[in-house]
Formats: sequence, structure tokens, C-alpha cells
Amino acid sequence: MAFYYKLGEIPQKRHTQFRQPDGSLYAEQLVGTLGFSGVSSLLYHINPPTQISRIGEPKPFAPKRAEGVKLAPQHLRTVEVNATGTDYLSARKTMLFNNDVAISLCNPSELEMDYYYKNGQADEVVFVHDGTGDLLTQMGRIPFGPGDYLVIPRTVIHKFRFDKSDSQVRLLVIESFSPIETPRRYRNHFGQLLEHSPFCERDMRPPVELITETEKGEYLVQVKKEGELHQFYYKSSPFDAVGWDGYFYPYAFNIKDFEPITGRIHQPPPVHQNFEAHNFVICSFVPRLFDYHPLAIPAPYNHSNVDSDEVLYYVEGNFMSRKGVDRGSFTIHPGGIPHGPHPGTVEASIGKKETEEYAVMIDTFKPLHLTVDAMPYLDEKYPMSWNEDGDGKVRKGDMFD
Repeated sequence: MAFYYKLGEIPQKRHTQFRQPDGSLYAEQLVGTLGFSGVSSLLYHINPPTQISRIGEPKPFAPKRAEGVKLAPQHLRTVEVNATGTDYLSARKTMLFNNDVAISLCNPSELEMDYYYKNGQADEVVFVHDGTGDLLTQMGRIPFGPGDYLVIPRTVIHKFRFDKSDSQVRLLVIESFSPIETPRRYRNHFGQLLEHSPFCERDMRPPVELITETEKGEYLVQVKKEGELHQFYYKSSPFDAVGWDGYFYPYAFNIKDFEPITGRIHQPPPVHQNFEAHNFVICSFVPRLFDYHPLAIPAPYNHSNVDSDEVLYYVEGNFMSRKGVDRGSFTIHPGGIPHGPHPGTVEASIGKKETEEYAVMIDTFKPLHLTVDAMPYLDEKYPMSWNEDGDGKVRKGDMFD
């Protein structure tokens, strides 16, 4: 995160005596990145965070690449994905991955995890498509709802608690093997978001209150690293902090707080950028006014992804340039193949004044691989969907705009 934040009780100076009511010292824990050169936060625990009681057997937890997949535009109809598990980890299905990022769907049925989770090597961005609840972390509670991006830096211990009233929870999980950051072009050299940024620090929602669990017992923390879930049992809860401060913490950002950048003619995808990491970016498509040049064509032009794979996850609304996609669909346009609007959608876009769409786009600069789990949802007709059929007109229900 780009700004300083603190929560709970902390001493006036770092690394000085800070005592509990019984006279014992609180245990400090520095959580940070890039050794001691990146952003960090300093936590104060009731119990040392190092007291392991036992270690269980690791469990495999890595996606399997599908073999023999042709280079082609792809469409995954994932709205009916059925969870193979019930909780946040067992229900996760990875659809696409490479060495920089993994993109998964997660539709858990259990309301609360009975363990704690830590990703030991990747930041996670969880986009809440459907569902409400609380993200519970060692740094506090973050309430969430539909449209929220939950940015969870690596090593932050957490669990999800979903509300009972929700009939289904639908999550898009983006796992980044490098830090998730706001775009550099929107920050000054102090890290502050600039005036032309489509969002600012006021839109970020850090934890609102600490969760301080004091009872001793046996607490399971599952740690994901190197394709396995490692089972660590501790003598005390990882949620026993009484305070912390710093620049490293989880936060929420709602897609509806992204302020779109528009122009007289069609704007390229980088104006929709929300986050960046090594070799990929995350963009937010939101309701916006269309181009206002008198001869403007709102639909995007054909373009070749020479250096990137483009993934679009459809959230709500109608996307002007694409036919036949559903809520919860993925489209994947790999580098090396030109793509553009479907037949009829260019003419149909002319004269339209605005769009009510919501979508999440992930552009990677290394090829993505479909997984075995993704193959049952593959739309085999999609690569040929740019061919004119009949009179080529766009009919009701054909446009996802």
C-alpha cells in the first residue's frame, strides 16, 4: 500500500519495551517485502508467532496444465462452475496460469473456514462477484460485498466468513507471484496517487478493527508454497495482535469506485488499469460515457496482441464488442492472433452514448496455459464466432456491452 496506517495499541518507538498487563513483553513481528528494503508493518502479539506445536503432512495444491490445447481465441462458460470442495481452498478451481499469475474461480458453500490460510509466495487479489461477509486477518477485519477487490499481500494470515443470507458465493482469485501495486504512472515518487489517477487513497479500505483471540489451544494455519499446502499447528491463535502500523496490509477496493477515463475517440485498454505486477496488469471496465467525437466509433478496433494474452472476466451488463458471452464468462485472446469486435457490433455501437458494463481484465506479457479444470467449460465454437452468419445483424441477447 502507498500510505501509512495503524490500528490498535503500539508503543511510541519501534523495538522498545511494550508490556502486557501482567508485565510480560508483547512479541514484535516485522512483516515486509524485499528483505528489509520494501514496504513493511510491525505487529505486536500477545504470544510469540513462532510457537509451532506440530507440522502435518503437505497436500498437493497446484494446477495441472491441459495438454494439446490449440493456439486460438477461447471462451470459458464458467457461470455454472460447480465447486469440487466446500471451503475457500478446496472449492478453488484454477482456469489459467503461467509463472507470473494464476487465475481461479472459487464458489465455496461453507460460511466460515475452520482453519487459517497464508500464501507464502504470492499476493492474492480476490474479486467478489457475489457474496458478502468479512475478510478476517491477523491485521484486522475487512467487511466486503459484491464488486470488491480484496488485496491480500503474501504472508498475511487470513480466513473468510460469509453471510448466511447469500445463496451463492462467487469469487475470482488472481494469484500474483510478485507484489500487487497501483500503476506507477499514477503515483509520485513518494507513492501518493496523483490527481489524474482514476482512484485515490480515500477509495482504499484497510482493516476496520482488530480481532484479538487470546485462548490457547491448537490452531491450524495452512501455508501455500511451491505447489503444496503445508500444515502448521500453533499453540496460540495467529489473530492475537493488539496493534500494528506500517505500509504493508490487506485492503479492499470496490470496482464502482474506479473513475473511468474517457475521450473524444476510443481509448485504449491501459486507461482502465487498476493494478500492476511483474508481467501482468489488472484492469476494471466500469459504466462510462462513450466517445463524443461526432464520427466516433465506440466499439474497439481490431488489434493484435503481439506481446500479451488478454483475459476478460465478465461481471455485469452488456459488453458491446462481444456476442454470446455470459455473466461469469472468460474470454482469452492469446498473443499472436488479432481479435476485435464481433460482426455487426461496430455498426451497432455507433450513436450509443454510454455503457453499463462491469468486467475485470487481466493482460499478461507471457503466455497463459489452460488447466485440466478449465477444459469442461471450453466453448469450441468461439474461435469461429467472427464469421458472418446470415445477415450478420446483431439481435437481442447477442451483445454483452
